Amino acid sequence: MPVLHHTTLGESGPRVVFCHGLFGQGKNWTTIAKALADSYRVTLVDMPNHGRSAWTEHLDLVQAADQVAELLDAAEPVALVGHSMGGKIAMLLALRHPHLVERLVIVDIAPVDYPSGSEFAGYISGMQALDLGALSTRAQADEALIPSVPHPTVRSFLLQNLRRDGDSWRWQPNLQLLGDELHQVTGWPTAALEGVEPYPGPTLWVGGARSAYVVDEYAGVMQHWFPRVRRVTVKEAGHWVHSEQPEIFIGILRRFLDSPATQGPAPA
Repeated sequence: MPVLHHTTLGESGPRVVFCHGLFGQGKNWTTIAKALADSYRVTLVDMPNHGRSAWTEHLDLVQAADQVAELLDAAEPVALVGHSMGGKIAMLLALRHPHLVERLVIVDIAPVDYPSGSEFAGYISGMQALDLGALSTRAQADEALIPSVPHPTVRSFLLQNLRRDGDSWRWQPNLQLLGDELHQVTGWPTAALEGVEPYPGPTLWVGGARSAYVVDEYAGVMQHWFPRVRRVTVKEAGHWVHSEQPEIFIGILRRFLDSPATQGPAPA
């Protein structure tokens, strides 16, 4: 498997690795990484079919978890942070390769099958419908996306994936594959975990108060796979907790990273 594209900030301290969500890329976490780089070596990874990492023939979260695992070293277990799709990848990595993960942070996602990805499918359709050949500015792309992506913050996030090569524009993510196999992102590969033991390390589960991705009914399955889990809900935040409330998120994350691994995460 090809090595995933990644960058590192910080020169000393324990290692922290970030896995971004659908339509994201490692650099989306730069603000958080810079806030931690004084005390940690922070690695930002582009997931398969995103950013500068290679495209694949199929969308497979288990394979993605194994690819991220190839960047890690058993001699130096890391703090692994994953949001949304990246959270599922991080959970799978911790379950399949627990010796590589010293502690785990999962942001606004659960190890469950979600009933629908229609919102994300709509984003993909809107991005694919954009006439890249007719674009001359990024502002034109922003305006053209308004009907399918009315929320300006989400639209701005998606447009970070639009790249200009010379006189032409292109989308970095593999939109066709993401659209065709979106169920792989919304699902949870239970069959691949047959015989796998729960992850024994400390786990922080961060959810947005305005998000429907982390709810009480998912607490049981989260507790099953991650028995040392501590749940924190961030007020005035939706699915993109870390970008909507960055200072609060950084504070929560730092307390967890600084706490002894033998203990649970510090209260928010």
